[in-house]
Amino acid sequence: MNEDATESRPAGAATAVVADDAQVLVQLLQRWQQDPTATYHTWFRWEERIKNFRSIRRGLQAVVQEIDAGTFGNAYRGSSLETVVSAVAEQRQIFKGADHAFLWKPKLRIPDIYENPEHQRAFGRFLDECECCDDEAGVLQAIHTLDRHRIKGLGPAAANLLYFVHPTLAPPFNTAIVRGYNALTGAKVKLGRWDEYLAMRRGILELNAAHRSWLSNDLGAIAGFLFDVGKGRVPLPPAGDNAAARAAWATDLAQVRADAADLRLRAIEAAEDQSHTQIQGWLRDLGRALGFAVWIASNDRARPYADGRLSDGCLSKLPEPLQRSPAADAIGLIDVLWLESGGRVAAAFEVEHSTSIYSGIVRMLDLALGTDGMASCYFLVAPDRREADVRAQFARPAFSRVAELNLRYLPYSELETHRASIARFGQGLKPIEAIARALR
Repeated sequence: MNEDATESRPAGAATAVVADDAQVLVQLLQRWQQDPTATYHTWFRWEERIKNFRSIRRGLQAVVQEIDAGTFGNAYRGSSLETVVSAVAEQRQIFKGADHAFLWKPKLRIPDIYENPEHQRAFGRFLDECECCDDEAGVLQAIHTLDRHRIKGLGPAAANLLYFVHPTLAPPFNTAIVRGYNALTGAKVKLGRWDEYLAMRRGILELNAAHRSWLSNDLGAIAGFLFDVGKGRVPLPPAGDNAAARAAWATDLAQVRADAADLRLRAIEAAEDQSHTQIQGWLRDLGRALGFAVWIASNDRARPYADGRLSDGCLSKLPEPLQRSPAADAIGLIDVLWLESGGRVAAAFEVEHSTSIYSGIVRMLDLALGTDGMASCYFLVAPDRREADVRAQFARPAFSRVAELNLRYLPYSELETHRASIARFGQGLKPIEAIARALR
């Protein structure tokens, strides 16, 4: 691939009408931000999105280490790559199906990173180089180097992994985003080639810079906008100079409408967020009743709960020993911590109502490995229906270190049934350990 040609290639064709009309584009962005069912609200501003960055990056580091050590193996199923790609695919609408590109397709022998050791090592070096560099030049060099290997079946889908390493440099990439970009700019970007991705990336950066006040330095925002355009959720103006058609479009644009299916989706997601907060509230109240100081995840502290805020009566900052930990940011995102006097963690709780169990386990590891003394107990709190998911994640080779922790699964039903009696008659951690289930 000619690197200079790729980077100088225009990202939009002369037929582009929307991207060149700043006023229309601002109208579209306003409509998008006002729609409660658009990705701006349901994904980009979703609290769990930020919490998952660190765990996904850590998972990619595990992939690199296994490839470098020659222990990655030659199968996708059960690998560290399956673990982290599955976590990416759980990031709501925009990444749904992100794992398809990495699934082994035996008849086509793709993607050719499982049975070809050299290609596997090239993929590992790509991930490692992207993790180690901190500028655009380094990211582009890593992409060009990988592309020169011409690995069959491994194209710009890898950019979905790269986004979680460099969200300000690498936009996500899928069919809907490409379709939205082409519709908005008049370009003809195609799937499957790195040079096409890089051309689109340059155009996205230009659009993002021109409308930065409506978007974000994080390219997830504009990617979400393009995704919704590509899905037809953001209607583009009619082609040509038909004034009546344009007026009708402008009127329709001013009315933020959503179809019944999307409204149902939003209602489901809102209920999931509410349930997550409710379980945190139960754990908060139970911890305080048992005499522990309580920490609520830093990004959940302001959530409404019981006529107040979820963080009411809780610590306003982490104890000094935890603040000094190199993993302090990740520890601060653990859903609930019970702490003894002196700041030692007695118990850590990750509530996984519908989100990636993988990410919760990684935050537990960050706490255990990033502090001088481990917490006494670690709990994954999840609906009863997710017990099989919890056990399956716990059994992954990528989590071999988790076996060293006193990690338990706490079903919602057990917490709901026994929390009142534990709060009234219980002491210490024994009652909560008694209703949890061992994962070893």
